[in-house]
Amino acid sequence: MPRRLRFSTGGYVFHALNRAVGREKIFQSEGDYVAFERVLQEARQVAPMRLLGFCILPNHWHLLLWPEGDEDLSEFMRWLTVTHTQRWHAYHKTSGTGPIYQGRFKSFPVEQDDHFYAVSRYVERNALRAGLVRRSEMWRWSSLWLSINERLDVSLDAWPLPRPAHWLQYVNGVETEAELAAIRESVRRGRPFGSAVWQRQTARQLGLESTLQPRGRPRRI
Repeated sequence: MPRRLRFSTGGYVFHALNRAVGREKIFQSEGDYVAFERVLQEARQVAPMRLLGFCILPNHWHLLLWPEGDEDLSEFMRWLTVTHTQRWHAYHKTSGTGPIYQGRFKSFPVEQDDHFYAVSRYVERNALRAGLVRRSEMWRWSSLWLSINERLDVSLDAWPLPRPAHWLQYVNGVETEAELAAIRESVRRGRPFGSAVWQRQTARQLGLESTLQPRGRPRRI
């Protein structure tokens, strides 16, 4: 189970995601996607949160969040997943059949430098990476589509860094295997994503030191 953050999370940018039980499709129609966007927007009224990016895929979603207060991230994600689960069951007439998500959300903090751009691209490129579209901006259920089409289905907040002029080209460009592997390891373990010094400082601040330790039994000497 992902570690719960024990210290102040205010001011850090986080990548957060959750997956459906058994990786089943929970977004089966346009109405399912629209309903989740509505809950996402409402959640920000109940538990204030700066939303920097997102991508909703058939069986999971990615969010890029920038909380201000210490408890904002946990409260926002709790309301979002609980409310979406309740409404999903009500709409599909499956109330009482159990959770639709695997469990508690996963998250990791992101350094506000080039690592932030890498994670933002990772989020907005998801549909392209999954082979759902030919270009990232063609995926209707993402922050990239919203920003290009200037729609207000879900409002987005200003980034902590300026958006590069060549952002669209960067998102659709080729990711390196090393970059993908590093981000995916942060997803799996909740490991801070940034420079080595920042990783250690942030892990200590948030009580995430174990995410930097190698897994498995120590080698026998």
